[in-house]
Order: sequence, then C-alpha cells, then structure tokens
Amino acid sequence: MKIQIINGPNLNLLGQREPGIYGSEAFETYLSELRAWYPNIEIGYFQSNVEGELINKMQETGFFGDCDGIVLNAGAYTHTSVALQDCIRSLRCPVVEVHISNVHQREEFRHKSMISCACMGVICGFGLDSYRLAIEAFIARRG
Repeated sequence: MKIQIINGPNLNLLGQREPGIYGSEAFETYLSELRAWYPNIEIGYFQSNVEGELINKMQETGFFGDCDGIVLNAGAYTHTSVALQDCIRSLRCPVVEVHISNVHQREEFRHKSMISCACMGVICGFGLDSYRLAIEAFIARRG
C-alpha cells in the first residue's frame, strides 16, 4: 500500500508555530513514528506553501501515479480553494482531509471547507494523530 501525505501552507512550522493549537512536535518527528508503526505501507510526504505545487503533487501521485490514498491537510487553502476541490475530484485514488485542530471550535471562517465534498472523509481535532486515523481509514477500506 502507498499513502501520500500532503501538507499545505505553514505546516512546515509545526512544532514551532502556535504550539497551543498545533502542538510542539515537528511533523518530521511524527512522520518517523508513522513509518515505524506502519512498516508495510510506503508513506510519502510532501509539504508546500504554494497551492499549485499541492495540485501538482496530488496529480503526480493520485492521477498519474499508483498511490492508494492521499492524506491531505490543505491548511488555510481548505477554506478557499476551488482548484484543490477540482483536483481531488479528478484523482484516481481517494483523499482524506485532515486537520490537527478541531476547526469547528475555531474562527467561523474555518467552519467551511471547500474540499470536504470531494474527499472520502474528514478527520479533525486529534492533533497529529489525525494523520494516523486517516491511514487507518485507508487500511479499513482496503480490508
């Protein structure tokens, strides 16, 4: 099984940025743990602050590639990007939208996702563990 994790804007600052919301662990540290928990799954990782680069990576892995699923934390683009929604709809593999914080406990503008309607599911509010839960959803689906 191949899973691609894609993180959007400002998620390169995890562990340093607003630790009260996002925690104090760097994503690279958590990624090492994920790979150790799932040694039989090839887990790729990509992060960009640029919307077009996120789309390029999703197309590369989810349309032209042989990825079984994409775990996408689109960051702030979640609330604004029709382009990401269109891309997700075009993919040959499912996408799970994840968020570290519970976006529904935050500012009103974060309550609306432009991408949820194109995703297999949404996981939010479980900290970095949201990524593990998304991987578990792909495993259960493959069953």
